[in-house]
Amino acid sequence: MLKKIIGIGIVILLLAGIFIVPKLMLFMNSRLTSVNEHQVEFYIRKETKLKPLAEELARLGIIKDQKAFIELGEYKALSEENIALGKYIIKPGTQYRSLLNGFKKNAAGNGNAEVEVDVTFNNCRFMSDIAVKVANCLMMDSTQLIEYLNDRKTYSSFGFNKEQFSAMFIPDTYKMFYDTDPEEFVKRMSDEYRKFWSKERKDKIAAIGLRSAPEVVTLASIVYSEQSRVEEEWPIIAGLYLNRLEQGIKLQSDPTFKFCWGKKLDGLQRLLFIHRDIDCPYNTYKIDGLPPGPICITPASAIEAVLNRKKHDYIFMMARPDFSHRHNFSKDYATHLQLAKVYQKWLSTLK
Repeated sequence: MLKKIIGIGIVILLLAGIFIVPKLMLFMNSRLTSVNEHQVEFYIRKETKLKPLAEELARLGIIKDQKAFIELGEYKALSEENIALGKYIIKPGTQYRSLLNGFKKNAAGNGNAEVEVDVTFNNCRFMSDIAVKVANCLMMDSTQLIEYLNDRKTYSSFGFNKEQFSAMFIPDTYKMFYDTDPEEFVKRMSDEYRKFWSKERKDKIAAIGLRSAPEVVTLASIVYSEQSRVEEEWPIIAGLYLNRLEQGIKLQSDPTFKFCWGKKLDGLQRLLFIHRDIDCPYNTYKIDGLPPGPICITPASAIEAVLNRKKHDYIFMMARPDFSHRHNFSKDYATHLQLAKVYQKWLSTLK
């Protein structure tokens, strides 16, 4: 009888060793915590298995027991297929189970604990400038993004032609996941564009004599390129150009012919007639009306200035002979010529 009891006890112990102890070890492993003393920004930039993930966390001083981390991860069925790329914030004393659960991909395709990053692009003239700035914020190659932006299938799918596509990108700071790809980025910009163009704003387009949102952005890009420092002048300049459009007068905006030269005129202090004489569909000294599309990536505030342009009779503008970056506005060519002479005389004194 005693032998039988001992035998049963041995079997129970063996079963415990087989089933209970491993579970207990996993439970204990799950309660292990990260050893980082300060909050750490951790990035997963490429598909990874548990072992390399554990090694990187150990290298950065985040975990100490790689074996326990891997065993717990295997139990949770984490693998290369469901460890999500992205940015993570790891606080001191984070339990291993929380780390692993956080890295696991959810139904939306993001890590459960993945955090968003700030994506900012401003002061951009060309789509390539957007690509560089966005690539600096996200896990994205700028060449890959610009290729996607320049693909006819891309801009056509959003209802734009190549020239007007940049009107869809409104500079701001946006929250996005670090592993956002080009397709997701452009889709987000399309959503923001549609959100910006509310019914109220759309109703103002015809009221100012334009036909579409891209036309408004195109004019706003000229206004902003003419005056990027003194925002209060924007509605006045917008009204001036709208007056010209209504009266059939060429816009004659220097930034438009400068746009034709790409970046070749960057840093040049004085633009000359030879620069203005370029044959180009954006050169408003040669074409009638608006150019085919925006000449810079235009801030929302400049777009608002066009939609809420100031009504007046001005059709000319000339920089003031000082360092205020402001302009004098006039209604007739004779006054404009006089203001131009004063300005040129002032420039000559600066040599």
